[in-house]
Amino acid sequence: MDPEYFKSYEMCWGTLGTVRPFSNFHPDRDVLEIQAALQKKDVVTLVRILTNRSNAQRQVIASTFEEMTQKDLAAGLKKVLAGDLESLLLDLLIPPVQYEAQRLQQAMAGLGTDEETLMEILCTRSGKQLQEISAVYKQLYKKDLEKELKGETSGDFAKLALALLNKENVPGVVQRDIESLSASLNGKKADAGPWIDILTSRDTDHLNKVLMGLELQTGQVVDEAVEKRFSGDFRLGLKVLVQCIQNPDAYLAKRLSAAKTPILQGIMVSHSEEDLLCIRAAYLKLTDTSLYTALQKQFKGDYLQALLAICRSED
Repeated sequence: MDPEYFKSYEMCWGTLGTVRPFSNFHPDRDVLEIQAALQKKDVVTLVRILTNRSNAQRQVIASTFEEMTQKDLAAGLKKVLAGDLESLLLDLLIPPVQYEAQRLQQAMAGLGTDEETLMEILCTRSGKQLQEISAVYKQLYKKDLEKELKGETSGDFAKLALALLNKENVPGVVQRDIESLSASLNGKKADAGPWIDILTSRDTDHLNKVLMGLELQTGQVVDEAVEKRFSGDFRLGLKVLVQCIQNPDAYLAKRLSAAKTPILQGIMVSHSEEDLLCIRAAYLKLTDTSLYTALQKQFKGDYLQALLAICRSED
């Protein structure tokens, strides 16, 4: 591993991300290198700089680039790059909250909704983060995120998505919650209501106790109970939520292992400065292969080098 990485570790102590602030950061120097690289179509230099700076540093580079050249960095990259690599480096220039808003918008755009991406973001982000994402969504798209979700989803799945968007921690009694969930499974048709109410309004520790208690009481793994008793989008949504309560890193690792390129890229960019180290560890446990090795089997060329730089190292 490069020495700069270890220096930056001191600045960012306690982070579980793989991308950290570059300690010897000189934005004007970076801009001159990027300018030369854009003229020569030197993709290697563009990848090296943009994947080795934190998002906050990339924002400084973009604004410095504009000051020094009177040009837009993203527009410059579009002229020189194409395909997946263009998409990845442009993603790296987007501030984190805006990036999540964009991922939600893309999951709802066009024909058909990508329910799992909606659930991934709604389940892995805190209530406070989701409020920030909603505010940025409104600024970007001049639309209300809650109304958009309502329009793109239906039935119990819509209720679950909206409850997650507005999630809050309300104190509850573990045993009472276990009884409510257990009773909801007993009727001829399982009742989604208690699952939506309880799983979107308690803290994670409380919910883990509830889910463990429910498994002891019913003698059945929660995931299996959900699979058997519910159907359609709601079943998918509830399974994602349960997995994210029990082990979000394992859920994201599982999603990476089966994901198409845009989803894999979305997760890696989104979690690169927060918890990609944990997701990497979960990936190794799940697949017996490191994410670093798996990427090399799936991708090639400059795009692979950019993904490897974000993944950072072998496990």
